[in-house]
Amino acid sequence: MEFKCDLCGYIILEEDMCDDFFRCPVCGVDKYHFVLHKKVVVDKKVFISDDNLSINRVQAKCINCGVCSRVCKNSNGLVISNECDNCINCGKCIMNCPTGALTPKYNYREVFDIIHDRKKIVVAFTAPAVRVGLSECFGLPFGTNVEGKMVDSLRCLGFDYVFDTSFGADVTIMEEANELIERIKNNGVFPMFSSCCPSWVKYLNFKYPEMIQNLSTAKSPNAIMGVLIKNYFSNIIKVKPQDIVTVGIVPCTSKKYEASRDDLITNGLRDLDYMLTTTELSIMIKESNIDFLNLKDSKFDSIMGNGSGAGYIFGNSGGVTEALIRTLKFMLDKEDFEENDISLNCLRGGAEFRDATFNFGGLEIKVAIVYGVENVEALLKKIQNKEVFYHFVEVMTCENGCIGGSGQALLSINKLHEARDLRKNNLYKLDKIKNVRCAHHNKEVEKIYNEFKGNLLEILHTDYNVKEEIKVK
Repeated sequence: MEFKCDLCGYIILEEDMCDDFFRCPVCGVDKYHFVLHKKVVVDKKVFISDDNLSINRVQAKCINCGVCSRVCKNSNGLVISNECDNCINCGKCIMNCPTGALTPKYNYREVFDIIHDRKKIVVAFTAPAVRVGLSECFGLPFGTNVEGKMVDSLRCLGFDYVFDTSFGADVTIMEEANELIERIKNNGVFPMFSSCCPSWVKYLNFKYPEMIQNLSTAKSPNAIMGVLIKNYFSNIIKVKPQDIVTVGIVPCTSKKYEASRDDLITNGLRDLDYMLTTTELSIMIKESNIDFLNLKDSKFDSIMGNGSGAGYIFGNSGGVTEALIRTLKFMLDKEDFEENDISLNCLRGGAEFRDATFNFGGLEIKVAIVYGVENVEALLKKIQNKEVFYHFVEVMTCENGCIGGSGQALLSINKLHEARDLRKNNLYKLDKIKNVRCAHHNKEVEKIYNEFKGNLLEILHTDYNVKEEIKVK
């Protein structure tokens, strides 16, 4: 309890008032001029709405330190309150919370219930970055590839089919490559922005709505997996689409928001039913008493289970662009890059911004890679002021791309850089040993394009017809 001098405003503690001869050290009046003072507690924490689909706060653990608010403001340039809830669901606040008060919003128990109910076919698909992040949840070295054990664990949990989202990444690249070529040849809107990161899409939607037309209309790899499972795979296994539940395993909290977007509804059904983070999968495994470290190595189911090396590196910043450039060269030059072509090295690395120029089929193609909203904001202003020009810009919200997502294992802040580097390096190693390293050589992708009955382009693209109604300060 505190007391305040009604003459000069000096604040003293209750124990000081026990002294009958106490006088204010500033103005000298006796203690009878002091009145009870109610301490005003400033709410420093970032506002997390009950409706937030990605992030949850455990109030008992919150110490009101304000780290979450500072991270959001400094990294994303956002000031979030109950009057201005412009959260982009990226989860940077989760990674920087010192007490663990902020967590991803968990949905895994709902998925458990559906699996145990056995009334639906439950299909899982795993993002590239999860196979090099899940290992850390079980005490293995940073970045260890546990793809085989991950697949086996999902089967042990009761999922009916397990697919690789790298396959969806290959389809995304085929669509983005064709879209970019069409824009170049027909003087389309530039730059064409990547659309894989839902936090970035949401940010652009409410902060720069006039640039929505710059986004590639190709759906993200996760959304493509969902829509193909319900509109292609369902026909193969002769199951009604409404009897299939799609569950993405992702390194990112923002994908939970993406699943709710109304532009990702096809034929009356959501493309994505549930998005579970890497950490949620580890919780499911532990709660089911599965001995993860001693599991055998299993393979993904066929038809939609084989992704190329290009699809693997989608998990890294620069990976989308490199995958795109590999396919553009084949489409325009009718040949692939040499095995160890160093001209692609400029797209790799950990720099927050990189750019490069390529020439294919007589066309000059300028590309840029950027991660972190604060860096995107600076680039957008240069683009709008016509200081720079690019045909394609890859944008990721998380540091180093999806491998640095907030759905990955939560580590000490001083270990994050090391972990991200090892995850990134191991995805490049996986790419290097793949027999198929380019989306355009993926036979399973080719099979879908040849066999799909209906308008494939219609279900693989979106027009972003749902705008975020958010008041922005």
